[in-house]
Amino acid sequence: MEQNRRRPRTGKTVLITGGSAGIGKATALGLAAMGARVAITGRNPQRVHAAARDIRDAHRGEVLTFVADLSSQSEVRRLADEVQHALPRIDVLVNNVGGYWNTRRVTVDGLEHTFALNHLAPFLLTNLLLDRLKVSACARVVTVASNAQAIGRIDFDDLQGEQSFSGARAYNQSKLANVLFTYELARRLRNTDITANALHPGVVNTSFGAADPALVQRWLVPFLRPLMKSPARGAATSIHLASAHELERVTGRFFANSQPKPSSARSYDEATAARLWHVSSRLVGQGETVEDTNGRAGVEGLLHEKVTDDLVGAPSPERSSRSLGGVRTGPAP
Repeated sequence: MEQNRRRPRTGKTVLITGGSAGIGKATALGLAAMGARVAITGRNPQRVHAAARDIRDAHRGEVLTFVADLSSQSEVRRLADEVQHALPRIDVLVNNVGGYWNTRRVTVDGLEHTFALNHLAPFLLTNLLLDRLKVSACARVVTVASNAQAIGRIDFDDLQGEQSFSGARAYNQSKLANVLFTYELARRLRNTDITANALHPGVVNTSFGAADPALVQRWLVPFLRPLMKSPARGAATSIHLASAHELERVTGRFFANSQPKPSSARSYDEATAARLWHVSSRLVGQGETVEDTNGRAGVEGLLHEKVTDDLVGAPSPERSSRSLGGVRTGPAP
């Protein structure tokens, strides 16, 4: 029993996207130290396998690896298939992968790259893995967002930045989308034992944005690096949300520095969240069979269902204790 208190994730299976470097790798290292069975994903096979070796050398635990470029929807689907074959259950899904690009790029699916990787990838992967999460007694979906959500806006008239593009605007929009997705997911799963929370990791000293930085990044980042968090400190909130016993029933919240905090006013707009869910469902393609907890027909059905109070309303009374104040529809106190 004492061993379990010191290693609270012993026997738990955790899947971390973008786990080959930076915050993702630090999250994997932290959870492996707690006894978790860790699975990591990454785009580069050499980096993924090198990260897995580092984690095994540090903690002597089992580390599974998956290679996929999550900007491609076919790769997300392939990853989901491989994960489901390898893992009978998932206790924690950490949607960590993401990035910043200053110039507009288009994915193999014809979508703007920032929106596709930062939002659509976790949206699709989470939906595809819900059956594995439901097997767990108390599963958690942890999505790494950013305080950039506070200045983000969902431009439904130009989600792909075809009319006007700014790298910063695209990133801010994707981070707001992460929070809206998290809150909507929490509402849809309110009658299950799966929780969904989002977080701001802080300003962390990684290679984030280095592939296509903005001019201000090139100038300022070298001076700011000494003030930035280490990857280990940046991973602290992800690790807390994935492991803290007191958060077992907390859902639909936003965290920073391991504490709940209000997100932007826009993030609590349930109509926007429901609309984004519908639009995202269309963008990831019809034909998925994931069902929400109200029994609707998953991605394909979500394209056509009418948004009702039943879908996005308050949680049922018997579930209201699952968060610090139920599935929140307003700012945290």
